[in-house]
Amino acid sequence: MSIIKLNLHQIKTKNMKRTIKKVAVIGSGVMGSQIACHFANIGVQALLLDIVPKELRDDEKKKGLSLQDKAVRNRIVNEALAHASKMSPAPLYNKAFLSRIATGNLEDDIAQVATCDWIIEVVSENPSIKKEVFDQLEKVRKPGTLITSNTSGIPLHMLAQGRGEDFQKNFCGTHFFNPPRYLRLLEIIPAPQTNPEVIDFLMHYGDLFLGKTTVLCKDTPAFIANRIGVYGIMALFHLVEKMGLTVEQVDKLTGPVLGRPKSATFRTCDVVGLDTLIHVADGLTANVPNDEARALFTLPKYVATMGQNKWLGDKTGQGFYKKVKKDGKSEILALDLKTLEYQPSQKVKFATLEAAKMVDSLTERMKVLVSGKDAAGDFYRASFIGLFAYVSNRIPEISDELYKIDDAMRAGFGWQLGPFETWDAIGIQPAIEMMEKAGNKPAAWIYDMLKKGCTSFYKVENGVRKYYDIPSGSYKAIPGAEAFLYLDNFRKNKTVWKNAGVTVTDIGDGILNAEFHTKMNSIGGEVIEGVNKAISLAEKDFRGLVVSNEGDNFSAGANVALIFTMAIEQDWEELDMAIRVFQNANMRVRYSSVPVVVAPHNMALGGSCEMAMHSDKVQAHAELYMGLVEFGVGLIPGGGGTKEMAVRLSDSFIEGEVEMPLLREKFLTIGTAKVSTSAYEAFDLGYLRKGHDEVTMNRSRLLTDAKASAIRLAEEGYTQPALRKDIKVLGKQGLGMIYVGADVMKVGNYISEHDKKISLKLGHVLCGGDLSSPTLVSEQYLLDLEREAFLSLCGEKKTLERIQSILTGGKILRN
Repeated sequence: MSIIKLNLHQIKTKNMKRTIKKVAVIGSGVMGSQIACHFANIGVQALLLDIVPKELRDDEKKKGLSLQDKAVRNRIVNEALAHASKMSPAPLYNKAFLSRIATGNLEDDIAQVATCDWIIEVVSENPSIKKEVFDQLEKVRKPGTLITSNTSGIPLHMLAQGRGEDFQKNFCGTHFFNPPRYLRLLEIIPAPQTNPEVIDFLMHYGDLFLGKTTVLCKDTPAFIANRIGVYGIMALFHLVEKMGLTVEQVDKLTGPVLGRPKSATFRTCDVVGLDTLIHVADGLTANVPNDEARALFTLPKYVATMGQNKWLGDKTGQGFYKKVKKDGKSEILALDLKTLEYQPSQKVKFATLEAAKMVDSLTERMKVLVSGKDAAGDFYRASFIGLFAYVSNRIPEISDELYKIDDAMRAGFGWQLGPFETWDAIGIQPAIEMMEKAGNKPAAWIYDMLKKGCTSFYKVENGVRKYYDIPSGSYKAIPGAEAFLYLDNFRKNKTVWKNAGVTVTDIGDGILNAEFHTKMNSIGGEVIEGVNKAISLAEKDFRGLVVSNEGDNFSAGANVALIFTMAIEQDWEELDMAIRVFQNANMRVRYSSVPVVVAPHNMALGGSCEMAMHSDKVQAHAELYMGLVEFGVGLIPGGGGTKEMAVRLSDSFIEGEVEMPLLREKFLTIGTAKVSTSAYEAFDLGYLRKGHDEVTMNRSRLLTDAKASAIRLAEEGYTQPALRKDIKVLGKQGLGMIYVGADVMKVGNYISEHDKKISLKLGHVLCGGDLSSPTLVSEQYLLDLEREAFLSLCGEKKTLERIQSILTGGKILRN
């Protein structure tokens, strides 16, 4: 999906075609403002409305304002949006997108709702307040307009009561998760009279344009993700109390080792707010009288006390953790759950965790965790036994299909494996034996499944992932999954070559994929060998190549440890060869006889950014943190990145116009190691090419879109490009500006002497050396300058100190 195509937002269902050009978001609180921002991210105009203040503030009185002044009447909505625009992490892909949001209030501007194609209600979780808002909206919305509620648990049938026929046909729940830009889950909940085509539209729109994992839910308390997620947290609260575990121990046990977010359990509660969790848990206690685990939704004493004390987490300054200043330094204290006193955080060690560290595969690691002989193993067994029993009993109550529960937990809570996927990893039969031993059997349909000879919840057949369908007792393809390509489904039968760092797979239709799988997907000799081999295979028997992977990040860049080792040993010939080989590999990405598409996601730093910049097309995920960051370790981009910036600088020159500002912009992008906060910002920084590279909103569609781009390039008659010899460099004319700028920055103590030295090396390459006048040069000429500068900096003591600081402590050293 390209940056341009995003603005169409049109989906056609069987009997209906809808185009979303403008949305109204009613309620500008934390969620409302961020939802409006996310629609702005995808090019949709948003109207954000909230209530009118009832009283003047002192600052307004001093200005002589009245309750009739627009600045006062729109104060609530404007301040909420201003707050959202400054949040970190940012809800906007680009600050410029804020201009796509108009603000107003529910008295003066309610009529503007009639111009919108979709109205989203995001007001307080109070049925009477929502009813009042719907009364207002029903008077002004045009017939056929989508109208949805972002409720996190109020029954949709209750909200739809008393509304007109057209309202009810176009009404349902659209439950975004906080923060809407980053959490991928969008639960779609039909009301009793919702037109099925409305549901089809929203399921597709959320996936295609909003980048969401859309999960169709039943109208049951807390829907799917919060029902399972809050059960998991509440069960853990009780288990922790029973086992006497500490806050630090639990967060160590329930974080990345388990394929869960780094914030794990208690830190997540502090971020989200304990009051939010208590609210949902209390609601479940009241609304699920027949839930076999209902007793677990009651608050343990320590949680109830924390609620009473307003120890709610970050919003009140303390929760399960508390940040304090001691001797001028920040210290994190952890709550002792027995005494409810804060203590210095303690290091956590378990033999089970030490054993798990040795296992890279998450699915294999699960077996190690539940086999542990210490308290950690006891914890995992007890947790999984309860979780597996609970999810098996929620079918068919909250979902008829098990994959929806896994989808919801992965997308809404950041789990890498959903509950049923985790169960598969441990093994269904071994898990049942644990459950029976503990007296907590799973639902009857699990035993029926095993009797039918079905021994896993999922399996892959001919590259298609299928789930166990309970009503039919057979495996079925996940609906819509044909739009998603996953490398996991290809590796077993479609691998054509591999080494320690790269797997090359045939992903069909004449396209290969090269996948990195080194630590942090860093680029070293084995990755360069793999990329070269993939290009050779594609040129011989295929018609295109995609470079993508399914790691947490695309790549952290070149293997800096290897560079450091060669520099310390002063093995300059070997280092020169290594840099030359990497430059040549990236040039081969650019000048192969088949199209090469690079599909980065999340982090794409240093060398991986250089590789992407050399591709025929970048198919980027919207969440892209891309940059040439070598300056931070005392180097300049040495894999062709500096050369490529010089090429792009040359291409941006317009005859008769001043060139120095353009040089300054490119120089500062590299010299300040700028990293994009989204794919859209990567266009502004020059890492992606406007009108050429493309953006995919949904991470699950990235490989599909990248493959389609490779096919399109091949079918359009791709021809091998010719090496560039027409790159205009400014020589001494440009160097003069850089020398003066570096001197000024050094005199002002903004940079160190070593920063100045790196800056001059960078400028030397970007300007093509000390040529007497602007000159046309070749790419190879610039690559040689780049490699020479990189090598000379590797010989600098202060550069080696910077590299060592990153390798040993992960910190940037300014020396």
